[in-house]
Amino acid sequence: MKAESETATFASAPCEAADQRPLDGMVALVSGGSRGVGRLLGTRLARVGAAVGLIARSSTDLAAAVSEISRAGGMAAAVCADITDEQAAAAAVSELRDRLGTADILINNAGISGPIGPAWETPPAEWWRAIEVNLGGAFVLTQLALRHMVAEGRGRIINITSYAGIYRWPLLSAYAASKAALVKLTETLAEETRPHGVSVFSVDPGLLPIGLGGAALSSTAHRQTPAGRVYGWIRDQFDAGHGVDPEQAVRLILALASGKADRLSGRHLCVSENLEALLARIDEIERDDLHTLRLRTGM
Repeated sequence: MKAESETATFASAPCEAADQRPLDGMVALVSGGSRGVGRLLGTRLARVGAAVGLIARSSTDLAAAVSEISRAGGMAAAVCADITDEQAAAAAVSELRDRLGTADILINNAGISGPIGPAWETPPAEWWRAIEVNLGGAFVLTQLALRHMVAEGRGRIINITSYAGIYRWPLLSAYAASKAALVKLTETLAEETRPHGVSVFSVDPGLLPIGLGGAALSSTAHRQTPAGRVYGWIRDQFDAGHGVDPEQAVRLILALASGKADRLSGRHLCVSENLEALLARIDEIERDDLHTLRLRTGM
């Protein structure tokens, strides 16, 4: 249930020129906004003009995130809530609406890695908890936001997914299954909401040195254990140069939030994507249904 809320006062951010503030006058909600990429997104959204609503479970971290935005001259409010609790989530969204206004943008960023290990050794309750947070929590917030977006005929929803959602990831079955489901939910919602002026995107932010990637980098788990195997593989990927600067992921998400790529609604996009190049091929992408989760038979 909701624990407490924080609000930052507003001041125009002098570090950004008017043409660098494409989200002026908009309200953006970010789940999992108290730390990691969610917190970084909150600060960057405020920098480009948005009033930012943060939802997470850590009141201390939320207060720090709001203070950070406030010091930079932005506007933010935060509510501590478990997004898998429908009543708590509804109360949080309602309070943020009262403080900031109706959300124009929702970024479903909250997520957990879930249990690590073979499926036959995984506690079912822990497995389902990952599904509830990564998929169920995103659906709860999406439903709450869409009621107003559809009524107003506009809005954007960005679901933070993963490469694990389109490819296999052994020993993290709950995480992979939840992200795959979120990719497919993105596609379905995009079709449902298209007539109502709402765009929905799936974004793979890449392998980041925060969140699961950060846990891997700091882990001392032995490589013979399931966690050690997963974390060891992630560290190997970083060592091979496959890690991503969080700022790169944020730039992609901000571009989608600005509306410059709404014709890509329903698509799964990776951090390495060049939006300008994709938009130049938009007719082909729509005709061949590219950047979607599909069975390719090779026939």
